[in-house]
Amino acid sequence: MPEPTDRPPQPPQRQEPPGETDEMRPEPRDEMADYVGRDLLAGRVALITGGDSGIGRAVAVAFAKEGADVAIAYLEEHEDAEHTARLVRDQGRRCELLPGDLADRERCRTVVERTVEALGGLNILVNNVATQWPVKSPDELTEDQWMRTFDVNIHSYFRVTAAALPHLGEGDCIINTGSVNGLRGNKTLIDYSATKGAVHAWTYAMAQALTERGIRVNCVAPGPVWTPLIPSTFPEKRVEHFGEQVPYQRPADPDEIAPSYVFLASNRLSSYYTGEVLAALGGQTVPGG
Repeated sequence: MPEPTDRPPQPPQRQEPPGETDEMRPEPRDEMADYVGRDLLAGRVALITGGDSGIGRAVAVAFAKEGADVAIAYLEEHEDAEHTARLVRDQGRRCELLPGDLADRERCRTVVERTVEALGGLNILVNNVATQWPVKSPDELTEDQWMRTFDVNIHSYFRVTAAALPHLGEGDCIINTGSVNGLRGNKTLIDYSATKGAVHAWTYAMAQALTERGIRVNCVAPGPVWTPLIPSTFPEKRVEHFGEQVPYQRPADPDEIAPSYVFLASNRLSSYYTGEVLAALGGQTVPGG
């Protein structure tokens, strides 16, 4: 894997939402090309929401390299999703693609049903789907945007998890994707920050509630990560300087974040971990700083 200082800076760029990986410059490292699995998830089945690109893609490929079959729920980025599926299948694992909007409560139920039907069960749920829309001031934040962000970023986590719980048993796990913005807030991502703070608190509560069932619940809360969400939601100038605020002075690539999900998914590595929010912040050791 390249050293942190080897990453080229990203030039100003803009995409239409939800964004496409192959239009990004530089393209994010999300294929886990240098990752070597150790059968840490052999025989397991994982459902990853927002699994078509970015962190979700990297997690899907890493899980496959560890021996898991993978279902990917995604919005409409079919080209990205098909590419991720090929990467998973190249590892000799099955991959089920589940397009649809998880802001819809019925869709949250059906992605779980289709995963179980296609892959024979469910052991690992990764709630990763997210949306964001920056605003210049609180006055710009509409109720429609607020509700849409909550429906995608936290309500879908609750609904997919509720549908998944009857299929999860002792030794299975749930991993949620949080954010540094849920730890300290962000004045331009007000609704997004609120949802990510809710994800963290929900992780704590669900971990306590599911200990007797032997189901672990954890969260990964990254700092800046170079994914299609960034050029498809931020203005060009902000994209150019994205990630410069952390000590590493750059965003992470998805392949630097995905191993955290492998760690939390593997009972061999993290059997005593539940209710954790693992913050990968590029050297920003005080999240509120």
